[in-house]
Amino acid sequence: MTSNGLAKDAAAPLPEWAEAIRRKYLGGEASIFILHGNIFDRVLSNGRLWELTDFLAHCVLWPSRERILHLDPTRGVRALKGKAEHLLEAPADDDWLAALESSVIGGSDKLALLVSYASSLMPAGEESFLSARDRLNAVRLHRWSLDPALAAKDNIVFLFSESLPELNARLLANPRIAAVEVPLPDFAAREAAVKHVDPDVSAADATRLAQHAAGLRVIQLCQLLTPAAQATPDDTARTALIQQLLGPSKDAIDRARKLAALTQGMAVDEIRHLINPEKPASDAAPVDEYAEVLKVLHRRKREIIERECAGLIEFVDASHDLSAVGGNDAIKAELMQIADAVKAGETTRVPMGMLFVGPMGCGKTFVAKAFVKSSGLSAVTLKNFRSKWVGSTESNLEKVLSMVKSLGPIIVIIDEGDRSFGSGGEEGDSGTSSRVIARLKEFMSDTDNRGRVLFILMTNRPDKLDIDIKRAGRLDRKIPFFYPEDIAAVDASVIAVAKRYRFSLQEMPEEARHALLSRLVDYSYADIEAVLLLANNAAQAEKTADISPATLEAAITDYLPNRDRRMIEYMELQAVLESSRRSMLPRKYRELDEETLQQRIKSLRLELRL
Repeated sequence: MTSNGLAKDAAAPLPEWAEAIRRKYLGGEASIFILHGNIFDRVLSNGRLWELTDFLAHCVLWPSRERILHLDPTRGVRALKGKAEHLLEAPADDDWLAALESSVIGGSDKLALLVSYASSLMPAGEESFLSARDRLNAVRLHRWSLDPALAAKDNIVFLFSESLPELNARLLANPRIAAVEVPLPDFAAREAAVKHVDPDVSAADATRLAQHAAGLRVIQLCQLLTPAAQATPDDTARTALIQQLLGPSKDAIDRARKLAALTQGMAVDEIRHLINPEKPASDAAPVDEYAEVLKVLHRRKREIIERECAGLIEFVDASHDLSAVGGNDAIKAELMQIADAVKAGETTRVPMGMLFVGPMGCGKTFVAKAFVKSSGLSAVTLKNFRSKWVGSTESNLEKVLSMVKSLGPIIVIIDEGDRSFGSGGEEGDSGTSSRVIARLKEFMSDTDNRGRVLFILMTNRPDKLDIDIKRAGRLDRKIPFFYPEDIAAVDASVIAVAKRYRFSLQEMPEEARHALLSRLVDYSYADIEAVLLLANNAAQAEKTADISPATLEAAITDYLPNRDRRMIEYMELQAVLESSRRSMLPRKYRELDEETLQQRIKSLRLELRL
């Protein structure tokens, strides 16, 4: 290997992933690299946007390579630098790697080979189900990596695959083949792209747009911002601008409205020149020319991400904050402390993850959404990323984790966590479940994500969870949820539900109110909400604006709650067992010793045949 290795132009610093390739190559770790992740994006360098293969060829490899070849299985080989006359025609059997072997191993010095869509040449799968060509391609690349001639001739090979699990496992397990992730663009890359698209953008607007574009690729960001220079103000902004340009005349407001309709579609400068060209621009109404761009950016960003991760993640729309949660004062206090730490950027006070545990209907999902609103963070729910196709599940997971990391700070909500992290269904899946869970646990315990990615895992059966997922450093806070244990908790829940749905409850004497609400003790929060909805329906049928005590009593009498008391008790005891703080437990469980708790759980498990 020669000393010059890969080029490094001081005037154009390389992205971090390209620097990683350079270090590994110069250190002799590998001469074959797998580039995965954001490989279909553009890279901004030297004032232009490059495809990844062209960026590697022209900005990284060009000075140090005598020949650079690019193999696309659908288009064959093209020479980006040097000549490749003997490869211009496809081999009779389309065995491109065999045709290239003489150049890579036995012929040229200082050659670089770039292979796009490598997973189509060396796909993942059981060996017995792969074609002979697929198996031989994987063996050939494996042999190249171990051949000392590759390094001796200072040759280098790049394989491009959007997802690592799509490639043959033989390549991934080879220590002489290095995998390097090309991440989604960070803030600096997004800001540079904004300035490239709109050179006249102010520093403040460039920063704002780059912050809001987290999770987008450079090519997507550029497409969204390309019309920004011709962006026109909306009706409100246009009316305000015209009113300022007209000055304090008597009919300025009416004239501004009429002129706003006539100038629809015109840019700010065009409107100013038409209405009052003599008025200095600085005196005009301040118009945020990027306000509409940001609206479009938010909408399109969400559409793009949900389309790319179709069925894998879903954005959470939280319409209520923690003030809408009735009762649960200890839980709300705990979550408000975390929300305040998130807002203040005090990452050391933010847990890596939280486990919401308790029986069904106790408000876990409702409180999680309220926490999202109170924290001010974006949030997504992790959907079913498992697939029946070999390699697809792991590929889906990597896509989700990459997107989540780029969107941070963000909350990731996993409902029914016992299904995602449980032990059921692993038989016959070739170890996919264990690998997926291991990857998720690795991501959840990565301390670089503290304060940037906060997991909320919800379950009513924590006993089904992989025990390792519940340890501190992954799920630091275990927050138990229970049904209302006294009249005060029921009353708080009734008030919160009535406020959320804008129900009006008729006043009644305190003693009568307590007697009525005492019948709802040990009902779930979902049951209490159902009772109030039933009472409101009856009130509407009676054409009364308020829910009377008699109507509420009739609804309570008519409603039948969940009667599987043993299963509910089992779930509550599991929540007690998992709780990380005694102060969050109801009084009836606060002094329960562990031996008694374990004995009761064991007894219920036998009764329920779990």
